[in-house]
Amino acid sequence: MSFDLSTFLPYQLAVVSSRVSKQFAERYRAEFGLTIPEWRVLAHLAQSDQVSVREVQARVDMDKSKISRAAARLEASGLIEKRANPEDRRLLDMRLTDAGRTLFARIVPIANAYQAEILAQLAAEAPAFRTALLRLLDAK
Repeated sequence: MSFDLSTFLPYQLAVVSSRVSKQFAERYRAEFGLTIPEWRVLAHLAQSDQVSVREVQARVDMDKSKISRAAARLEASGLIEKRANPEDRRLLDMRLTDAGRTLFARIVPIANAYQAEILAQLAAEAPAFRTALLRLLDAK
């Protein structure tokens, strides 16, 4: 039986994902001191206004404990605030503070520029690549 891990698609996707995420993280960590989980919490809150830790965890495919620790650090930094969910008091909803929105607005151009760099590496294949990624993401 022959098997080459380096050509195995799930392995390649995992390695590329990790590399791309770490390279982007180097940029926002250097300037803003954020970790990957903190960035992901900020990004989801910026899109959704108000989200629970459970909802963020489901969306980003990251351990709930990492999301909870990131949220605690962001709250301590004054970038997010937590409130009891009106429908279920056991759940906490998070939202960006004004400082969090300001910080996120400063990161967005960096994120967009990084994405443009990656897509430029793909050149003409970029649209097909994005279509294929969306198909994989939508598959359950």
